Amino acid sequence: MRIVSKEFLVDGHGMRIAKLAVKSPEIASKAKAGQFVVLMVEEKGERIPLTIVEADASNGLITIIVQAAGFTSSLLAGMNEGDTLYSIVGPLGHPTDVKKYGKVALIGGGVGIAEIYPVAKAMKDRGNYVAIIIGARSKDLLILEKELTGIADEMVVMTDDGSYGRKGFVTDALKQLLGREKYDLAYAVGPIPMMRAVSDLSKSFAVVTLVSLNAIMVDGTGMCGCCRVKVGNDMKFSCVDGPEFEAWQVDWQELSIRNGIYAEQEKHICRLNKA
Repeated sequence: MRIVSKEFLVDGHGMRIAKLAVKSPEIASKAKAGQFVVLMVEEKGERIPLTIVEADASNGLITIIVQAAGFTSSLLAGMNEGDTLYSIVGPLGHPTDVKKYGKVALIGGGVGIAEIYPVAKAMKDRGNYVAIIIGARSKDLLILEKELTGIADEMVVMTDDGSYGRKGFVTDALKQLLGREKYDLAYAVGPIPMMRAVSDLSKSFAVVTLVSLNAIMVDGTGMCGCCRVKVGNDMKFSCVDGPEFEAWQVDWQELSIRNGIYAEQEKHICRLNKA
């Protein structure tokens, strides 16, 4: 559980996104696209879920990407090469159903770009045509563009302010893409409003869409029930039933409310930590 390497993908404009390679041979040997780990930075800290961005079984390494948003994610982003995590559990969740679909559109927003990366690689390896759309508020906040460009058959970069790529939202690019030709699957990860917008758009084009949900988790094994999400008429746990679900079936309003339940507490803890 030792951090072997670290680099900041973003460090400015009030945002820090760190990429960490962690020694974890057992997880590295079993991890598949779409799965995640739950880790603790210190003994008395909270558990947080993070996507396994890469798994290097030969060297026993997994790569995670974390945005310093709350207290624990900020602690993790502040760790350095040689530091050791208190605990890490995984791989958790169902892996992505990777097969030959035909044409696949992958949409990533913000730090969610990190989560589409392993799926993009897996889909390409299975012979799919892979179109990738990534977006961020500005050029300085984009991550993994070079890596994803090396995978994509078609690549579109969007920025809200037009500082790089095309100005606008990922849904603007997706609407053009789906209006031009038929796609067999869409896969989206990012902020909840973005995923909801992608879901609504893809439904109008009748393109089956999967989303990887970032619901609040405690243990990541189905014991606590914090990551409940309503999918169709059923209540699911993101950690053991997901994290991927059919986008059209997700109750986005309920998910938004649940994910914001601890927002004020996180702000308070972050203020205390900075003080």
